[in-house]
Amino acid sequence: MLDLSQIEVVTEKETTEFGKFIIEPLDQGYGHTIGNSLRRVLLSSLAGAAITQVKISQAKHQFSSLPGMTEDVVEFILNLKKVKLKISGEKPVKLTLDLRGPKEVKAKDIEKAAGVEITNGDLVLAHLSDSKARLTVQMVAENGRGYSLATERAAAEIGVIPIDANFSPISSVNYSVDSTRVGRITNYDKLTIELKTDGTIKPSEALKQASKILQDLFMIIYQPPASTKKTKHEETVALTSEVLNTSLEELDLPVRLTNSLKAGKVETIGDFLTKDRKELTKMKNVGPKSIELVEEKLRERSIEKK
Repeated sequence: MLDLSQIEVVTEKETTEFGKFIIEPLDQGYGHTIGNSLRRVLLSSLAGAAITQVKISQAKHQFSSLPGMTEDVVEFILNLKKVKLKISGEKPVKLTLDLRGPKEVKAKDIEKAAGVEITNGDLVLAHLSDSKARLTVQMVAENGRGYSLATERAAAEIGVIPIDANFSPISSVNYSVDSTRVGRITNYDKLTIELKTDGTIKPSEALKQASKILQDLFMIIYQPPASTKKTKHEETVALTSEVLNTSLEELDLPVRLTNSLKAGKVETIGDFLTKDRKELTKMKNVGPKSIELVEEKLRERSIEKK
């Protein structure tokens, strides 16, 4: 295989929203392996922020219309979904809009809480046509990953409208694989990645975060963490004399089964554990299913029959 020290990552072009990166040389086939993995992680796993619910005065549901506003509530909510923001904290934040017309309402008119930054402030949200028109909106924005459907978040109060939220800061990712050469060998891969962001994260930073996510996952395979599961010995209850002398009647078994076991001189947990299956099945009205039922009741108490 190729010496990994020979691989270079070159930034061919980068702006606040677009980046083009070249990774070469790679062993044949690894261009698609790395490119596809990075693309999937970039599109699905990076953290971002979005507005998740709104409450509009004078609008009881999303199919309402407001007097003096050109857009209906559905169109207004669609515009809110396009607002791109950064939230420095981990908790949801409240945003508000309280404006009178005539006015072209933009994202920069939103009153932001501390630690919130809107990157596309020139985005037009609505148009208020006259001086009587008023738009009063309360919003909640939060951090998340991927895409969250409104149906996954129940409204906490009447008038609150949950909205679909696209948390991903990545707009699109494309990659291509071409041939490149090292010395006389020409069958190495050259991976070119082009990605667009919404402006809330630099493309190079997004690429680093995606690589770190993959690295962390592969490290779990390479160096599995110490198991936190208890061993079988730790999970089972110590078979003290008190446990062994416990009557089978305390296991809440069917009366008929309890009487059949008593007739075979199996009255306690200790008696049952010392008998093998052949001995138990020779008893009247005690079959394999009856034995499994007793064992299940014992497992509920963390007692295993060897």
